[in-house]
Amino acid sequence: MIDQATIDRIMDAAQIVDVVSEFVTLRKRGVNYIGLCPFHNEKTPSFSVSPSKGVCKCFSCGKGGNVVHFIMEHEQLSYYEALKWLARKYNIEVKERELTDEERQAQNLRESLFVVNQFACDYFQDILHNSLDGQRIGMTYLRGRGFRDDIIRKFQLGYCTDSRDAFAQTALKKGFKEDFLVKTGLCYRKDDGTLHDRFWGRVIFPVHTLSGKVVAFGGRVLNAATKNVQMKYVNSPESEIYHKSRELYGIHFAKQAIVRQDRCFLVEGYTDVISMHQSGIENVVASSGTALTPDQIRLIHRFTNNITVLYDGDGAGIKASIRGIDMLLEEGMNVKVCLLPDGDDPDSFAKKHNATEYQAYINGHEVDFIRFKTSLLLEEAGKDPIKRASLISSIVRSISVIPEEIVRSVYIRECAQLLDMDEKILVEATSRLISQAKEARFKEEERKRQREQRNARQTVKTETPQESVTRQTADVQSVIDNSRQPEKEPEETPVPPSSPEDNFFPFLPEEGNEQKLFFIKEELLVRMIIRYGEKVMCYVEDENGEEKPLTVTEYIIDSLKEDGLHFHDALHRKILKEAAEHLYDENFVAERHFVNHPDPEVSKLAADLSSDRYQLSKYHSRGQKIITDEERLYELIPRLIIDFKLSIVEEEMDHTLKMLGKPEIANAPEQCIPLMKRYKDLHEIQSMMSKKAGDRILIS
Repeated sequence: MIDQATIDRIMDAAQIVDVVSEFVTLRKRGVNYIGLCPFHNEKTPSFSVSPSKGVCKCFSCGKGGNVVHFIMEHEQLSYYEALKWLARKYNIEVKERELTDEERQAQNLRESLFVVNQFACDYFQDILHNSLDGQRIGMTYLRGRGFRDDIIRKFQLGYCTDSRDAFAQTALKKGFKEDFLVKTGLCYRKDDGTLHDRFWGRVIFPVHTLSGKVVAFGGRVLNAATKNVQMKYVNSPESEIYHKSRELYGIHFAKQAIVRQDRCFLVEGYTDVISMHQSGIENVVASSGTALTPDQIRLIHRFTNNITVLYDGDGAGIKASIRGIDMLLEEGMNVKVCLLPDGDDPDSFAKKHNATEYQAYINGHEVDFIRFKTSLLLEEAGKDPIKRASLISSIVRSISVIPEEIVRSVYIRECAQLLDMDEKILVEATSRLISQAKEARFKEEERKRQREQRNARQTVKTETPQESVTRQTADVQSVIDNSRQPEKEPEETPVPPSSPEDNFFPFLPEEGNEQKLFFIKEELLVRMIIRYGEKVMCYVEDENGEEKPLTVTEYIIDSLKEDGLHFHDALHRKILKEAAEHLYDENFVAERHFVNHPDPEVSKLAADLSSDRYQLSKYHSRGQKIITDEERLYELIPRLIIDFKLSIVEEEMDHTLKMLGKPEIANAPEQCIPLMKRYKDLHEIQSMMSKKAGDRILIS
């Protein structure tokens, strides 16, 4: 059996035009492609392929379907054989096996959350259309914004009453579990344990996936129905099914129009999208007020190369346009910018103009990013030569991120004409920036290595390379001696080390720590597990005096156990646990295992952390030989462990002191005493680590 996550990856990767083109000569006709049907003899093309819908159909013999159905019919394969055929084409690893209980549970959880979201969407619509408050408050607001009833129904807009638990109580009566209501973000628990609606007193904007599933909600506060609420919009939190950086509001309703027009308009908010649809412009999506992300850009790129960014004509809109341009260019998009008249946003402008007028304005005022950025910055720079030089550098920097060399050349030539400059100078500047970007990571790694070398020289000034190996091996041996039970007889068959993460609940808050030192250090250790988890970093002697290999995963687990510490992030803990469980599996390679993991969060993190796997660290030995990280594991891993331990202990101690400073905790012995004991334990761990590390500790 192929697990659902692998099937999803196959379906996401398989583009129907790409697959059908291997068997049928296609030519474009409008938004679709046509060709001679491969399933029967014909002289006039009747086989149509729709890239926006992802389907094909012969209007003569009737055969067709999605990309899997096409391969099944053409190659006479079963469903799973067709999936494997597509997997081979797109280099997707498929392992046929029964799902584990954990994987089956995760899959069932995802399906359950989508069911809950669909129920909520139907509930909010029913309240809007069929309740007194929905008509009096919600519908009055939406109609006051100028939205027609058919548009309200198309986007499945709804309303949640100002009763703070009306939805929760209805869902519970229908048999939905509290846990699912909380995990979707539709409800949250108060300190007293009661369940409250997240979107009470708001009009509701459902967010749909590309395929049309309801994945999240946005709620707009209504002053007439809600008091003392400061946030204008409340959005669903991140969940097992919702990742804000990967979704675009309106993409489900816009994808066919984007293909048909071969262009996408990008706006900021929900109402911008809805108003433009109502005015007749449907190829529009919104980033929902967040910074544009690479995942969102790639989602648009599946349907078109052309994007026009629409923003308010005020200063904030202009700055927002510039911020997103380089990211769009880096993904190979053809970018244009259109600023609306000052005082208008896409929503208000759509209410004043029909589709023809709106389209005419855009066509008359949109400019490519070079002209837009040049005119904008030239106006700011004036005649100041320093500001003008800065302007040129900024434009060249934008050009340098464009992946296509021919496109870069065209923009350089245009830029030279606009700025009245020698084209050769711009070419050289662009080439220099491209080279600098390629070397940026190398330089950063080199700086880290230099800091390590300086720190090591301060403490071990006369240490030879051989002495360094001996010392690091002794440190590793000390950890193993302290963490293993001496009375336990060695087993003939290796037993995977048990992870220290089982049944662990993080002491620190789980959210908002990504920029803190301990999280960065923790992620560096996870990077080492993914890249080198199964690699032998050194050999140590066991109780019988025999040499045994010690892997990176084993060393990290033993080191964490030594001081009773854990990884903070749940995803990091999962990776460490799996690395330990599979360490002695035949042909286990940590990087391959995690990059192709059925859990998309694990595979995404693994891909990110292993992306520069084959770049050299530029660490030089005395003989000027370049040494890679893998050759220095005996040195790198212990130092990373020390860094992490000190940073996590320090963070936990600071957090404990803050908790003890709260009056409600200080006056509650049942809460205060465990925290005081925790602080004492942490202080002892910190003292022991500092004594063991001495001056060799690396803090950066």
